Amino acid sequence: MEKLNNIESIKFTKETLLITIDNIMHQLDLKLISKKLLIASEEERNNYIISPANYGIHWPMIDEDISLSFLLK
Repeated sequence: MEKLNNIESIKFTKETLLITIDNIMHQLDLKLISKKLLIASEEERNNYIISPANYGIHWPMIDEDISLSFLLK
């Protein structure tokens, strides 16, 4: 399966997702993208799986899935 984008890093501040995709850093307000991630612990936030084709991210401990197309719109 061909990669659509290259997720290079995923980090968090208290209320922000900092994600680098294709050498571009995106700062996304968790209040706007995921209530589950907003209230998740550091351990829950840092336990994620990037899909093999980089089309999305899954957080198994909180059962949350977010597609890159949603994050980049």
